[in-house]
Amino acid sequence: MRERQAVRHRRRAREFEAFVAGAAGRLLHAATLLTAEPPDDNARARQLLTAALARTYADWERLRGEDPYDHTRQELAARFARTTWRYHQHGRLCSPHHREPVAGGGGGLLERLTPQERLVLVLRLYEGVAEEQTAAQLGLPAERVRAICTRATAAMRSTPPAPAAEVTAP
Repeated sequence: MRERQAVRHRRRAREFEAFVAGAAGRLLHAATLLTAEPPDDNARARQLLTAALARTYADWERLRGEDPYDHTRQELAARFARTTWRYHQHGRLCSPHHREPVAGGGGGLLERLTPQERLVLVLRLYEGVAEEQTAAQLGLPAERVRAICTRATAAMRSTPPAPAAEVTAP
């Protein structure tokens, strides 16, 4: 009995390692886009991904027949949505509807968007999740998801605000 369990656990570990080897890069990129961190300094994205992968590993036996990538992506999005409300930055509580302040302007590609806009944009455009699925996952009407996606896309297409020119005294 113990021998069969050991074999099953080793097989489970091998399968999960193979999954992580194939999917971790794309999932880390999605997490980095969500957190709006620069790709070379993405500690929060790595933390989100580690937690999502840990949950996927815990659920691995129950995932038979399901796509583990989809499960991990849903867990990543849910964790990002939950932690966005609690994430403190510069001493104030951020909500998914307000733009987060960025110190020094050295953030990631989607730093100009609100967390909710980033989440919708990453799920819809980067991950290719259907509008209805995104709406169901976020608990929003499909029309609202469409409006958020349109607004976020328009914000990304607009020219970024020019950095303030430094004035030096002679």
